[in-house]
Amino acid sequence: MARNDMRTWQVERRKRTRHLIELGGLVVKTGIVELTNDDRAMIYGALIWIAAKLQSREREHAREIWSTTGREAFISEPKRND
Repeated sequence: MARNDMRTWQVERRKRTRHLIELGGLVVKTGIVELTNDDRAMIYGALIWIAAKLQSREREHAREIWSTTGREAFISEPKRND
């Protein structure tokens, strides 16, 4: 593999890893891990239910409610100094 190809691959891998870590952070931030006693099957089932809802006729209504709730939560959380 050429050096430039390797660099591109590494950058893309790091971006994907960061993205996955951020998504996992959202799961933890909601308290779902504690509320389910870290039951991975239950968490996965809930995510499957969300995906099904987004594929249903209720899609737009669910998106509106969940987007509003998420934006409000992000706005109201204390700012961190990283």
